[in-house]
Order: sequence, then C-alpha cells, then structure tokens
Amino acid sequence: MKNFNSETGKKTVGLDLGDRWSHWCELDSEGGVLERGRVQTEAKALQKLFEGRSSARIAMENGTHSRWVKRVLEAYGHEVVVANTRKVRLIYGDGRKTDRLDAEKLARLARVDVSLLSPIRYRQEQAHADWAVLKARDGLVKARTQLINQVRGMVKTFGARLPAHSGASFARKVGGMIPERLKGALAPLLQVVEDLTVKIGAYDRTVEELSQHYPETRALRQVSGVGPLTSLAYVLVVEDARRFRRSRQVGPYLGLVPRLDQSGAQDKQLRISKAGNDFLRRLLVSSAHYILGPFGPDSDLRRYGGKIASGGGKNAKKRAVVAVARKLSVVLHHLWVSGEVYDPLYNQKRLTSFCA
Repeated sequence: MKNFNSETGKKTVGLDLGDRWSHWCELDSEGGVLERGRVQTEAKALQKLFEGRSSARIAMENGTHSRWVKRVLEAYGHEVVVANTRKVRLIYGDGRKTDRLDAEKLARLARVDVSLLSPIRYRQEQAHADWAVLKARDGLVKARTQLINQVRGMVKTFGARLPAHSGASFARKVGGMIPERLKGALAPLLQVVEDLTVKIGAYDRTVEELSQHYPETRALRQVSGVGPLTSLAYVLVVEDARRFRRSRQVGPYLGLVPRLDQSGAQDKQLRISKAGNDFLRRLLVSSAHYILGPFGPDSDLRRYGGKIASGGGKNAKKRAVVAVARKLSVVLHHLWVSGEVYDPLYNQKRLTSFCA
C-alpha cells in the first residue's frame, strides 16, 4: 500500500461516520481541501456521493457502520482504510474534536502514511456471522450475572447471605434459601436467571457445532482450560495464523503486554495495554484462572504462573494470571501453526533431560 498520494495522483477522503449523518473531506494529491460536506449514513446516499468519483483512498474510523460502508465503497473501486481510533491520539485525544475536523484529520493521515491510522482488517462475512453467536451468548451471560448480583445484594439487605454457586446452578440451588419476605419479589428474577441458563446452554451447543467447521480449534483444545468457546473465539479473532511471523507477536496484538512509558533514563512499565479484542482477552484470562486454580493439572503454564505468584508483592497473583494468559496466547498460536501434539510438561522434560 503506497503512501504520499502526491506520487500516485490519487485523491484522499476522510469520512467521519455518524449514526445518521457522516461528515467527509476530500483532499487533492497535494493536500489541499477540494470539497467537504455531510451525507446520510445510508447505502443509497453514499452510493450517490461516491460511485461517480475517480478512485480515491477513503479513511474512516472503526465503528458500528464501518464494516458495511467499507463494503459499499470498495464496490465502486475505492481503497478503503479503517482506522483503529484508539491508537490515533491526534483524533481521540484532541481537545477540539468535531466531526468536521475529524474527517479532515483522517484524510490527512491517510494521505501521508496509512500506517499512522493503525488499519483494522475485518474478518470474512461467515466468520463475522459466527462471531455474532459468541457475542450474543456473552450478552446473555452478562445479563445473568447482573441479575444474580442483584439477588445477592437484596438478600444481604435482610441480613442473610447466599452461598457461592455457579451461574448455571444458581437459581436451582438458592431458591429455597431466599428469606420468606423476599420470595415474592425475587422469584421472578430467579425464573429469568433459569431461563437465561437454558438459552446459554443452547448457545453452548451451537458453539460446539460451529467449532466443527473450524478444524484449527481441535489443536487448541488440547490445552487444559481451553474449550470450544475460547478456541473458536481465538480462531475467529486471529483468522489467519500466518499474519504473525512469530507466535510471540500474538500477546501484544491482544493487549496482554504492559504499556511502556520510556523517556530518557526512565523506562516505566505500566498496566497491560488492553489493545485488541477485549472478549478474547477475557476468555484467555479466564482460562489462565483455571490453569492456576485448584483443578488445573500440572503443566509448564501452571508452573510458570506459580513462580510469578510465589514471588510475593502487591498484586502478584493478578500478574501471574495475566502472564499465563499471555503465554497461553503464544502456545495456542504455535499449536495452530505447527499442528504438534501438545505436551503440557514439554519444557520441564527438556530441563530434566538437560540436567541428567
């Protein structure tokens, strides 16, 4: 992808997408503003505006409408770049932020160097539809958790406590423990929790079926703590394992490495960047909790996290979980690329053999 459109003679357009109206700004090959305006965020309006124009580079921010707008504009021969706005401080961090100015900034950045926009690559349509299943399930899980917390909180106001139970068994296990004066108020909530559990179970079966269409998931599920949901999410997010030259690049891609603040002699290590897909990051952290928990079998990952946790200090256990999640993301990519049989104690066996 070439930069500096003055060399190619191609015009550059910045398109700031809004829910109903979008602002746009067109620059010539030298960076001068040719035209600007606003257009309805609808396929017909965008078609009318862009179908008759000569091929241009169009930059827009990632958002609700960016996927289908990209598809519409590419159909008319335009080069479309979708910016990861979180990484473009000139846009999200500017005190003078308006749709009109954002459109011009997008155009200027795209004209000079596309990499400044940290372009996003969208997954294919079928993969996106399958991803919607995972997100829909996650929405139900969040709703169930919120209702469970509400029930627990209301019971506490009457001087009682409900024992710990999994979300799947909560409604069945605590029904008889609700204080008599609260049963009328909480019985409907418990019924909704039970209904959500049934629907989540249906989604779980769908996820299991979907994973059969992605044979890569079988290699990933060799790791204890990685089930159909996490393995499918990993494959759908990464999509093409070859996009990473080294497996270690996956950790930063998923935001599991510390942010850096380096200036002169100072080199601070901050919290993890949380870049990339937050849903997959949560799933990997959940898998790390299992690996380090009481039911996690002995493995290199468990021993690695155990050493970090045993180091003591503030938040040692939290750091161990994040470190294991990061290491897990690397292991999963390696298994995907290599197709190897997973040996949970591979490193330990090598060390024992070397010391023998």
